[in-house]
Amino acid sequence: MTGAADWRPSASRARLARRAALLARAREFFAARGVLEVDTPLIVNAPVSDAHIHSATVALAPAGMAGTGQPARYFLHTSPEYAMKRLLAAGSGDIYQICHVARAFEAGRLHNPEFTLIEWYRLGFTLEALMHEVEALVRGLLGERAGARPSERLSYRDAFVRELALDPFTAEPATLAAAAAAHGLRSTLDPGRDEYLDFLMGTVIGPRLGRAGLTFVHGYPASQAALARLDPAEPRAAQRFELYAEGIELANGFHELAAAAEQRARFEEDNRARRRRGLPVHALDERLLAALASGLPDCAGVALGFDRVLMLATGAGHIDEVLAFPTARA
Repeated sequence: MTGAADWRPSASRARLARRAALLARAREFFAARGVLEVDTPLIVNAPVSDAHIHSATVALAPAGMAGTGQPARYFLHTSPEYAMKRLLAAGSGDIYQICHVARAFEAGRLHNPEFTLIEWYRLGFTLEALMHEVEALVRGLLGERAGARPSERLSYRDAFVRELALDPFTAEPATLAAAAAAHGLRSTLDPGRDEYLDFLMGTVIGPRLGRAGLTFVHGYPASQAALARLDPAEPRAAQRFELYAEGIELANGFHELAAAAEQRARFEEDNRARRRRGLPVHALDERLLAALASGLPDCAGVALGFDRVLMLATGAGHIDEVLAFPTARA
């Protein structure tokens, strides 16, 4: 029988126990702060539009028509963000969720197609306040491995200047292309400015960050704002941060965009980017846009990759070591 030799869990009993303990610690963290735990669907009607994130599809029989007709197509969520924002718009208050998500075409030392996110939203929080809270949770989860690690706040621009002597906001595309090629970018496509920046951040700068502590990178380019507000003091930058430790990206946070018209325009631009790349294009999530139009409260939110934190907490070298059954053996 195919795969019969792989029936045993990938993670040791000790690491499975550590996972359970850290999940309990995370719930205690939010309970102490009065943040409500919520549960949203894994199967959703509308996928994410971001050209860099790929949704897995699910075919289900139409309601009331089991075994007949064409199966309805749904998607596995890549993040609970859209549904959680609908809860926020409906008056949920501060909320968090611990859930499995799925992303297609992601596998490697730090990636499994199915993984665990801790995602939460805090009303009235600034991006700085959210960074402080993320740091508190991560230090609590890392325990003794956090030790006396200092934390660092570094702008996206300063990270590029420090590590590559490039200004990401003013460097010419040809300069970015040369830097990317020098560090191994090989593409038959015609990369744009953001593709070069993403490559340099992901393969050169990111792996150097957080080596001595916890590094928060903030002020990403406005073109990479996704669902974040732009910085009123620096319109070229978004109110977005990422957290790195030991060269590993752990979290991605936003001061959340509440303007439905602006979010619709960004989603439409995402779809144009998907068409250019030959990727599937799907209808926008009109329920999310309606929730934003009804009034999303001022809030900041973040998604934390729990499995990667667990890797650091246990000294694991591969994500498979902290998962009971990686997708290849599920």
